[in-house]
Order: sequence, then structure tokens, then C-alpha cells
Amino acid sequence: MNNYTATAPENYAAQNDRGDHLEGVDYALMFEKYWRQTIHSRYWIAAIFVACVAIGLVVTLLSTPMFRSYSIIEINRIVGSVTNVDTPEVEQLQADNQYYETQYKLLDSRFIAEAVVEGENLTASDKFRSAFEIEPDESLNKKRASEILLDNVTIEPVRNSNLVNINFSSSDKVLSAEIANAWANTFLSANYDKQFGSNIDARRYLQDQIEELRTKLAQSEADLVNYANQHDITIIDSGTTGDSKGSTSSSLVGSTLSALNQALAQATAKRIAAQSAMMANAGPTGTNRQAVQLEVKLADAQARMATLESNFGPDYPPLRAAKAEVVALKSAVAKADNRDASDVRDAYRQAKMEEDALRKSVLKAQRSFQQQQTGGIQYGILKREVDTNRELYNALLQRYKELEAEGAGKNNMTLVQSAIPATEPYRPSLALNLALAILGAVAASAGLIFGRETLDQTIRDPNDIKRLLGLTPLGLIPRTESDDPLQELGVRSSEISEAYTAVRSNLSFATPQGAPRSIQLTSTRPNEGKSLTSVAICRSFAMLGKKVLLVDADLRNSGLMDFLGQAAKSQSGLSNLLVGATEDIQSMVVPLAEHGFDLLPTGHRPPNPADLLAGDGLLRLIERLGETYDFILVDGPPVLGLADALEISRAVEGTVYLIESNDVKVRAIENALRRLREADAKLFGAVITKLDSRNHAYGYGYGYGYGYGYGGTDETEEHS
Repeated sequence: MNNYTATAPENYAAQNDRGDHLEGVDYALMFEKYWRQTIHSRYWIAAIFVACVAIGLVVTLLSTPMFRSYSIIEINRIVGSVTNVDTPEVEQLQADNQYYETQYKLLDSRFIAEAVVEGENLTASDKFRSAFEIEPDESLNKKRASEILLDNVTIEPVRNSNLVNINFSSSDKVLSAEIANAWANTFLSANYDKQFGSNIDARRYLQDQIEELRTKLAQSEADLVNYANQHDITIIDSGTTGDSKGSTSSSLVGSTLSALNQALAQATAKRIAAQSAMMANAGPTGTNRQAVQLEVKLADAQARMATLESNFGPDYPPLRAAKAEVVALKSAVAKADNRDASDVRDAYRQAKMEEDALRKSVLKAQRSFQQQQTGGIQYGILKREVDTNRELYNALLQRYKELEAEGAGKNNMTLVQSAIPATEPYRPSLALNLALAILGAVAASAGLIFGRETLDQTIRDPNDIKRLLGLTPLGLIPRTESDDPLQELGVRSSEISEAYTAVRSNLSFATPQGAPRSIQLTSTRPNEGKSLTSVAICRSFAMLGKKVLLVDADLRNSGLMDFLGQAAKSQSGLSNLLVGATEDIQSMVVPLAEHGFDLLPTGHRPPNPADLLAGDGLLRLIERLGETYDFILVDGPPVLGLADALEISRAVEGTVYLIESNDVKVRAIENALRRLREADAKLFGAVITKLDSRNHAYGYGYGYGYGYGYGGTDETEEHS
């Protein structure tokens, strides 16, 4: 036994290493594994395809028709070079790519979307609400409208060109064309403003300033004219110096005063000349000479009186004295001058009258001039304001004309083609939806196949028996669809017969002495092929001429009656021997000549099978039977949920574990084996049953030889 445990795992590990090596390089084997899983899941895959195609059809029929319109713009990059040095080609290409990518991002930006919303007033458009199924009473702000536009606009640069398609889709064909055109025009306007915005803004600013200054200049000129009219200021000289004095000196009052002063000077000179002539022509008598002197004094007094009156007003006290003096002198002159006035005296008097009249006019003009000087200060302020506003207005107007002469330039982007309403919807597309449905079905089917193959917790690869469970595979039994498997076992060349022959051969190497004298055959759960395997192994050992006994120890639910008929239904058997009802073992044994071995049936079904098997009765019975039989196989019950198999394992040399492939979970098998090991049961190995086409990818399955050189037919494979 020690020899077996030392050598068998090493041999198996070596085989497993070779298998891993082949599996690592043989991708065809991996493909075949998934292909077999595909065949096995064909009904699921068909259902997935039908469901996906049906979904594609339903989506196509229920989807709202969408119309797409597109406008085309051309983007030309403007490159300005300050120097004559050429830019390297690589840098130029990078700059071009960066520029165009930037424009594409700007075309698809929220800024353009919001500008289109505002420009087209989409938040208040019933057509827009209807196209995107927005209820009339539902709120629609600029942000939401922009998001709708961005979700439905597509920017598509045309390869190997400077053209860009601006696509917009909606359920309204006219709206799609309008928004596509609005999107293009908005972007072109934004680019134009970005390039020439400073010039345009400057002209717009200057235009506003010019208009403001024009109004201000007109108002200041009106204020100046109104002030001059209110204060009787008449300007006769437009060439002013800008100050108050210069302004008033060119007024009508100033000019009049200047002329009167000149006339007064001439009249005074004429009066003096007449006075001199009168004095020179006076007679030798003292009377006339005295009169002349008095008249001279009178003239001086009158001149002094006029001066005082013009300078200090009529109420000035010295003026009253001067007036009294004039009256006295006039009286004296009248008394002294008794002779008739001569021609000289008349001339003198005429000159004197002219002088007096001019002097009064000068005094009046002086008063007007003095009043005008006081008002001329404010007039000068208003005049300077008018001059300042006029200068600013002329300067801004000149600058505006210069900017207008420079021009705004030409946009480097142009609208090549305007969008027109589409003639037919582009979505939904039945062909596209069906293609997507098929692709989805393929993806789902691939996921199903991969998931079932990867996440499958059943035994597919018999090598997992050693790798996962620590058991040596003793045999690989194919699934049979025959109505009479015993008849198929009777054919020596059949695959199932050869498979059980291999199990018998492997059992012959289970111990150093050869095949064990007594073994238990158990499994994780019922219906794993345990009963058929028990019959097949016993028949195989019987063919070697050994005396074989099959003990039906499944006291709860025996399955041997399905294969052995009435012989397995005997009311006397193992249970009678264990309770001590009889000591005659041979009377309980049923010979099965057609199979070549004997059967010890279960007998009467006891109420407490576990208690019945827990004692030493079974061990003593096996020992007594071992004196008669060469090989004893105990067909035990399943392990999970029962203690029967654990009790039986103590009465036999070892246990052979039966595992159904592609069905029983590894976790359940591990739990069952743990219970057996905790009960100190010796495990010789495992027999894998019901292998089919799903195991072909691992090199197993009927029709593939099992390593024994027997092939199968396509028909058999299809039935599996």
C-alpha cells in the first residue's frame, strides 16, 4: 500500500504536467473546448439570438423617426510671420493639428450651443418643444436647451480637407436644417468677432463717444448763444484768443467804445483849437477878455463836473459843488459877455457842444463795457467749453475715419453649403438595428459560453480529480443512452465495457498485493451511476475467474433493482444478518449466473440504517464473507446528509468514490470527501461517470478512445 501511495501520485503528476504543457501550447484544444460548450448551449444561444432580433425589431418599430441635416464650413488657418524665417515642417504640422482640433472643440462647445439658443429663441419655440417632446407647461431654460442641442449635434471633419460637416438630428426635418445653419453661422460670427473684435469694438466705442460728444457740443454751443443773447453780447470777430478779455474785446460794445474814444479825442482837439482861436481873436477891452476867461473856467468846470458825474454818479458831494460852480460861472459869463457872439465864439461853442455830446456817449459806452466785462467771464468759460468739445469731437471723428479706412478684414472661415431639410429619416435603421442586435446576441452568447465554461463548478477535466480533490482517477465512464446498459456491457468491444475493464485494471494496482479484497462504492448524491458501476465492476472481476460478491448496503434506497430485477428485491438479506436474525449467510446470497457473481440484497428495510451499520456486525460479516469470496464490492449509499457510507468505510479495505461529470458541484464533492477522511476512510481513487461531448476538449468522452483506442460514431456524439 505504501508503494502505491508513493508512486501513483508521481506518475499521475507527470501525466498531468504533460497534459498542462500540451494544454498551454495547443490552442486548438482550447477552441474545441469552447466549441463543445457552444454545442451544449445551442438552445440557450438560439433563444438569445431570437430575443435580440425581436428586441431589434421592436426598437425599430417603436422608435421616433429622426431627420438629420448638415451644413458644411471651410476652415483655413491664417499664418502670419513677422520674419522671413520659415517654420520647420514638423512644428508647422503640429501647429496645424492643434489649431484644427481647437476649432473642432469650439464647434462642439456649450458656448456655441447657448448662442444658438439665444439667437433662435429656442426656449420659446413651440417647434423645438414638439421635436424633443417637451410639454408646453414644462420649464425650458437656456441650460437645458443647450444640453439638448449638444446631445443631437455631431461635428464631422472631412478627411484630407479643410471642410467640416455640422450635423443636427431631430424629429422635425425643417428644424434640423435651421439649427444646422444657425450653428454654422453662429460659429462663423464668433470666429469673425474673435479675429477683428478689437477693431470692431473700437469703432463701436468711438461711434458711441462721437455721438455723445456731438450732443454735448451742440448743448454747449446752445448755452453759449443763449447766454450771449441774455446779456446782449454780440461778437463781431470770430478769431478769439480763448480768454475772457480776448472775447469781450471783439464784441460790438468794445468796438463802439473804441470808436467813441477816437471821436471824443477829435472833438476835444477841435474844441481846443476853437478856444485858442477865440482867445486869440478877443478884443483889447477887458470886458471881452474877462468873459473869455470866465468861459474858459466854465468849460473847465463843466469838464470836471462831467468827469465826476461819470466816475462817481450824480449823488457824489464834490459833484454838487462842481455843478454850483458851473451855474455861477454861467451867470458871470452872461453878465460879462454883453456883446453879440462872433463867428469865433460860435465855432467854439459848436465844438464844445460836440465834445460834450461825445463825452456823454463815451461815458454811456464805458458803463456798458464795464457791465459786459462782468458777464464776459462766464461767456469765456462757455466759449472755452465749446472750443474744447469741438476739438475732442474733431479728434474722435478723425480716428473713426482712420479705423473705417483700415477695415475689419476677411473671415478665414466660410459657409460652403447650407443645410436643407432631409427627404427621409436616417434613424431608426432596420438593417443597423438588426446588425446591432446580432452583435449583441453574439456578445451575450460569448459571455454565456465563457461564463459557463469558466464558472462551471462541476468536473469537466478528469485531471481536476487529482488537482482539486487529491484523488487518483481510476476510470472514465462514458454516458450511455442505451435502454439496456447491461446488454451494452455484455459486448466486450463496447466503449462502456472497455471503460469498466480499465477501472478493474487500475484497481489491481490499488495495493501492493493487487486488487483489494473488499471495497465500498459510494458517491456524493444519488443517480451518479453507482449501481451500474457496481454491477459492471463485479462482472469485470468475475470474468477473471474470481468469485465475486456484490453487497447492496444502501438500506434506504437501493438502485440495483433497476439492473438486477427481482433478485435485488428479496425480503431477506443484509439487514437480517446485521440484526442477528440468522447466521446462515449462504441462504441470504442470491447467485446471478447470467452476470457471473453473487448478490447479497438489502433485505428488509430497517427503520434505523445508520445505527444498524454503526456496530461491528458489518465488519465481522465482511470478514466471514472474505473466507468465501475473492472480491467483495459493497454498494453503499451517498455520503452527503447520511452517515451510512462513513460506517461502511470502516468495514472494508477502502472506498472508491464515484463522481458524475458535468453535474455535481466540486464544493459538494469536497464536503463529502472531507467527511470520509474525517472518518479515517481509505480512498483508493475516483471513477468519473457519464462523460459526454462536453469533455471532448479535455481529451475525454465517448467516441474519443479514453486512451484505449476505441472510436465512436458521429451518431453517438449527436445523441450525447
